[in-house]
Amino acid sequence: MPRVSRPHPPTASEQLERLLGKPWPFPGRPPKHDVEAWTVTDDWPDRVPVTQAEVEVFEAWFGDLFDEMFGPCR
Repeated sequence: MPRVSRPHPPTASEQLERLLGKPWPFPGRPPKHDVEAWTVTDDWPDRVPVTQAEVEVFEAWFGDLFDEMFGPCR
């Protein structure tokens, strides 16, 4: 008995190609971004509230890195 093949849903690239009307990924190299021309703006308030749970998450994941950069806790 022959197998019945089911149509597969289109891939993300196929969906983008249909949406944009051109092949995806675009042919050629991606444009270079000149990071020297970037501007960083700090528009946060002076103090940003942080909960104790957020501090604990950062300490759990980045504690070794913090100790290496700033020294161990006293």
